[in-house]
Amino acid sequence: MNPPHRLRHKENTVTPSPARTAFAAAATFALTAALAACGNSDPSGSAGGSGAIAVDAKDSSCTVARTSADAGTLTFEVTNNGTRTTEFYLYGEGDRIMGEVENIGPGLKRTLRVEVPDAGKYTTACKPGMQGDGIRADFTVTGGAQRQASTDTKLAEATKSYKRYVDNQIVALISETQRFADAVKAGKVEDAKKLYPVTRTYYERIEPVAEKFGELDPKLDLREADLESGDKWTGYHRLEKDLWVTGLKPDSKAIADQLVTDVKDLQAKAASLEYTPLDLANGAKGLLDEVATGKITGEEDTFSHTDLWDFRANVDGSQAAIAALRPVITERNAALGTEIDTKFAAVDALLDKQQVGDGYKLYDKLSKDEVKEFATAVDALGEPISKVAEVVSAK
Repeated sequence: MNPPHRLRHKENTVTPSPARTAFAAAATFALTAALAACGNSDPSGSAGGSGAIAVDAKDSSCTVARTSADAGTLTFEVTNNGTRTTEFYLYGEGDRIMGEVENIGPGLKRTLRVEVPDAGKYTTACKPGMQGDGIRADFTVTGGAQRQASTDTKLAEATKSYKRYVDNQIVALISETQRFADAVKAGKVEDAKKLYPVTRTYYERIEPVAEKFGELDPKLDLREADLESGDKWTGYHRLEKDLWVTGLKPDSKAIADQLVTDVKDLQAKAASLEYTPLDLANGAKGLLDEVATGKITGEEDTFSHTDLWDFRANVDGSQAAIAALRPVITERNAALGTEIDTKFAAVDALLDKQQVGDGYKLYDKLSKDEVKEFATAVDALGEPISKVAEVVSAK
């Protein structure tokens, strides 16, 4: 097992403003409470190699009721009995993220369903305060299981469709990132500023894919607020600060070149990925969590205030995953599909109201009521989206 290291970049280590804290807390509590309500649980999590596995997450401990399970669809019921918001992860070899649940507030429960068809050594981790490497433990998967997509033609087509979507987004990401990097290297600040939010759109639509690959997501998208001692800051947000705050620096050209290299690395790594139906369901939910806890506070693009471009992209990515799964959702729970469509339309309408030309209003120009309206709409969408994993994993 590789030594642990920090994987995620959404861990805010600075104190946000009271207004932002209020909005973030309201969004997180409402969304996580809704998600918690939808999961089936086996509170014991202790019998045999199947059934839900209980996870008792506290501020200084992470007790997983079983340390092994049979291959197949694993269900973890995570209860936060601590005082800090936490996250739970299942890692594969090389710290590849197999599945995760984020933003589990004190006293709340979240369900993680993840397809693990292959035997091997895995790792569980809780992250109290959503920071650091987490409280880790070994987890063993035994036997083997057929992949859902191997036995269900609709699920197989869903994963193929989503892979095509991801591949196309990465091709566009490389092209736009190169244009952005060229503008930075040529000292064309205004051109680079215009390209910045457009380029990030392609990344934000597929961010759950980048997050599967250890340190790649932080290299591309680490925020200044999440830097730790000794970190080398690279990626989009480093150049964002150069463009909007400090002016281009002596190493800005090198940072731009590294950014292009890293998005090409993403393409190479993603080419061999095999997606599961639960990857799509969990990814759709994860992108909305990004909106509810990051974009909604205005802290993602803190220098440029172009958060609504990212907001739009996260919603687009969630919609794409759901669209790939739509035949299965329609077949197994048509009413849920209709509800999801209605809630997506409500969020789309709010975003459309904030359009300015080909872009969006800067986030710091939104009123408190407008931010609250977004938070409410995302919370409402998050509730039915959280049910998709259970629908697609049903036998």
